[in-house]
Amino acid sequence: MWIDYFGYQRAIVGGDTLFIKGLSEDFSRRPAFSLPVGRMPLAEAVETLREHCRATGDELFFSAVPEDRLDELKELGVEYIEELPDWADYVYRASDLATLSGKAYSKKRNHVNRFIADNPGYALEPISAANLPELIAFFSALDIESAKADPVMAEYEREQCLDVLRNFGSYPFEGAILRDGTGAIVAFTAGEISGDTLVLHIEKMRHDVSGAGEAINKLFAERMLSLHPAIEYINREDDSGDPGLRFAKESYHPAFKLRKYNVMMKRER
Repeated sequence: MWIDYFGYQRAIVGGDTLFIKGLSEDFSRRPAFSLPVGRMPLAEAVETLREHCRATGDELFFSAVPEDRLDELKELGVEYIEELPDWADYVYRASDLATLSGKAYSKKRNHVNRFIADNPGYALEPISAANLPELIAFFSALDIESAKADPVMAEYEREQCLDVLRNFGSYPFEGAILRDGTGAIVAFTAGEISGDTLVLHIEKMRHDVSGAGEAINKLFAERMLSLHPAIEYINREDDSGDPGLRFAKESYHPAFKLRKYNVMMKRER
């Protein structure tokens, strides 16, 4: 979704290790690498990038490094490490979002119950080739949230979401739409399973329909758990520094956050 915004380029080395270069996952937008992924040992991968940077004159700068990989990088020579608090992923227990049980979720349950009471005959259905044209029309007409911290990024996100919907069959995604009592679409969501985690990439709703957001959140979590009982967590991704989004994600009481860091490597070991 974000390949153009971050200017991503990729190279597969040795047939089994992926290198990605783009821009840092913060607002400085400086040239940066993702941590290499694959069978190549990290020390060898870092040395490969050092050789590349010596040839290009670039600095070896990693962005969005997971917290559990920092120690490995430190052993290879780090200049400095900087946390990216706006880009930490919010991770929840799947059972919490599917049931909303307990006192902490009482307000969320009330919102879901309000939606159900207001919309007898509501329906949750999977995104399919049959309903994609209707879904694209719905999202094209949906107002972008005015509270977005970065309107430019919000508009870019809209275009990328539309592109995903137009090419939905090309992605390893599962999604659902929520209809109100009249059959009109009021919300939709889409994500993919990675190991024991459902990663939600898109969730949009009409904010003028009471409980639509809470309902799509709960009902989709419930559906995915029934289809994939091995799911333990739901990753609702970062808040990108948006205060409204941060409040909304905190209100669901994450089990933990996946913290990310910028890491500048020393030129030579």
